[in-house]
Amino acid sequence: MESTEGSNTNSYSNSMKQIVLQIPTFINVYNDGTVERLRNMPRAPPSLNDPATAVSSKDIVFSINPLLAARLYLPKLNATDKKLPVLVYFHGGALCGESAFAEHHHEYCNLVASQANVLIVSVEHRKAPEHYLPAAYDDCWAGLKWAASHANANASQNSHIISEPWFINHGDFNKVFIGGDSSGGNLVHNVAMRAGVEPLPNGVKVHGAFMNHPYFCGSKPIGSEPVEGFEQTLPYMAWGVVYPDAPGGIDNPMVNPMAPGAPSLANLGCSKMFISVAGDDQLFRDRAVLYYEAVRGSGWKGQVQLFEEKGEQHVYYMFHPHTDKGKRLIKQVADFLKQ
Repeated sequence: MESTEGSNTNSYSNSMKQIVLQIPTFINVYNDGTVERLRNMPRAPPSLNDPATAVSSKDIVFSINPLLAARLYLPKLNATDKKLPVLVYFHGGALCGESAFAEHHHEYCNLVASQANVLIVSVEHRKAPEHYLPAAYDDCWAGLKWAASHANANASQNSHIISEPWFINHGDFNKVFIGGDSSGGNLVHNVAMRAGVEPLPNGVKVHGAFMNHPYFCGSKPIGSEPVEGFEQTLPYMAWGVVYPDAPGGIDNPMVNPMAPGAPSLANLGCSKMFISVAGDDQLFRDRAVLYYEAVRGSGWKGQVQLFEEKGEQHVYYMFHPHTDKGKRLIKQVADFLKQ
């Protein structure tokens, strides 16, 4: 990203550089096309045998067109280990920021892989505004399809598939999960809906899905959402940045699954679901609870559970995973993945 501060030699060009689109404190888009992401965390490299969890990780490319990468996590194997459940994970960041390779997402995936004993592929999806939605939805679906392609024992011999030995040797494709946090929870919903109507390779089914503090919104405030200035809140503004041409705008079913005319949640393509919320999360809690209630009342045949941590803010566990409350949420996720 080009700096907005420079020497006298480029002071003229800098004076002409102006913000044309922004989410305050989150992202600035300038008239020269550059994008400044204000909350991106530092990146962490993958590692063999993480000192804290003994989880090994590595980065791979799983698609050439479009070019898509991911980070894989393999927990420490024991001689008695059978095949491991597979988690296809979608990181948060308002669909326009952050990375699967960020420090906090890396630590979180290490903890989940270790505690749940699961094989994880953390998808690095494309971001807006360089790539507007539905690009990220398509990328996450592609990540799930890529994982499912390994259910065929001959995957390594298929020239159309970028095969991965960790998945071929260790993946249990009768136990495939999808999961995500914040905007990653939104991605989970949309991928689960697609899995309900579109088959995955080799007959693979999504066994379970978890959404921690998922990102949903709508045209009218509900519950604890502010009435005054609602259209200037992060969830509302983000949608205009990531999907400016969305049919129905902020009431598009991809961000408002309860909007009039939205597809029935009975079509969710998974057998069970875990949803978590934070009690003091003013902008995200009530939408997630409403979603939970809508899933329960939809006629969907799966099992859904809701977990709430009182007195906490949005994704508290991601930045404080070693507090008692952070540990409790991560254990809830790990327990869900063990079922």
